[in-house]
Amino acid sequence: MAPDKNLTTPARILVVDDEVTIQKFLRSILSAEGFTIQVADCGTAALSAAALFKPDLILLDLGLPDMDGVEVIGRLREWSGVPIIVLSVREREDDKVLALDAGADDYLSKPFGMAELLARIRVALRRVVQVAQPMFKTGELEVDLAGRRVTLCGSDLALTPTEYDILRLLVTHAGKVVTHNHLLKELWGEAYVDQPQVLRVNISNLRHKIEPDPSRPRYIITEPGVGYKLRTLDSLPQ
Repeated sequence: MAPDKNLTTPARILVVDDEVTIQKFLRSILSAEGFTIQVADCGTAALSAAALFKPDLILLDLGLPDMDGVEVIGRLREWSGVPIIVLSVREREDDKVLALDAGADDYLSKPFGMAELLARIRVALRRVVQVAQPMFKTGELEVDLAGRRVTLCGSDLALTPTEYDILRLLVTHAGKVVTHNHLLKELWGEAYVDQPQVLRVNISNLRHKIEPDPSRPRYIITEPGVGYKLRTLDSLPQ
């Protein structure tokens, strides 16, 4: 039987694989174990399903038709802590390390035994995982973390990759101060910890795109000598 994870509803599993035979096999076996199953056959569909279906666990093949599974893992980890078990024909150690470093929780090579897979699913579901919401809104600013889309007053904003990454980090810690050191390490690495001017320039550029008046920020607040904070809806000035 599927573990209840202290919930009253069956655990939801998203199966991401483009092989129809694998989809049918996993759906049949896992459904019989009491899980609720959703299937996606490509990376784009997987990212959408992860946001809408809100799975408790994802079984992910790496060889997808539109993007590599490692990229899917990285995209998911920008906003979600859902457990990910990779199921792949790739058996090289380098492939396993790459997937695990990207944020996968476990790795099982194909072909695999169902008893072992079920055991690993039970272990993953026992973990307490914090999952952020894929959509964030504060005032007229909306950030779709799953779709990597930012809008202001309903219009799309053209952010640079660095500007988006700064905003993403602030969103995932919304309402809390994110230190200069944390932002510099996450965005540029340890070598840039003593170069706060790099961060200041990018924050300034980001503010000019999202703030009604960059000289009097409404969304991204400076905590002098500490870092920056993204205001939540209930803390915005009227």
